[in-house]
Amino acid sequence: MNIKKHIPNTLTASNLACGCVGITLAANGELIFATYMIWAALIFDFLDGFVARLLKVSSPIGKELDSLADMVTFGVLPGLIMYELLSSYTVHFVMPFAAFLIAVFSALRLAKFNIDDRQQSVFIGLPTPANALFISSIAFVTSSEYRELINFNILITITVVFSLLLVAPVELFSLKLKSMNWKENIFQILLLVVSVILILMLKIFAIPFIIVAYIVLSLIKNITKAVL
Repeated sequence: MNIKKHIPNTLTASNLACGCVGITLAANGELIFATYMIWAALIFDFLDGFVARLLKVSSPIGKELDSLADMVTFGVLPGLIMYELLSSYTVHFVMPFAAFLIAVFSALRLAKFNIDDRQQSVFIGLPTPANALFISSIAFVTSSEYRELINFNILITITVVFSLLLVAPVELFSLKLKSMNWKENIFQILLLVVSVILILMLKIFAIPFIIVAYIVLSLIKNITKAVL
């Protein structure tokens, strides 16, 4: 039996396991620990593709398993985190269920990615891991002295806007470096610089701003490309 070909799928399964644990934690109100599970899953999500390319092994089942794992970890889990956040800011019974728009639009995003040949070197719409990172990072804000900066209306707005961004026909650049030519990677470098500055200034609270910076820089790149 060729063990090498099973290593990437094992890493993908670890991503899924993190999602399942995170869902349990979020359902019990442990939103910070649930967010840590998303961070751990992000590492596994990066490693499965990296290892598959390194070992030169791939399979159709690997692609499908990756999407299923991402749906749980980066779709259902951030949706549940947002549901818990919305519930903590209102006594309304129905409205917090709007949070699961995140899961629905994540499923649409992943389905589109699987059949879209354009998304080999760019993304069309916000990637589900980036969306999950943004949504889950709000838990740190609501658990800090900055809690009053967040309210129910802001959370609903974030839910709707970021759900739509998942399927928006907007090109976002990949974080992979195409070459060692800095001109070809100027926006990736800018994002790295901005991220470092934000982390030094805001520490853990920099995460949502980094995701916004990624979106803004992608839009600037699109405008620059259209003009030139």
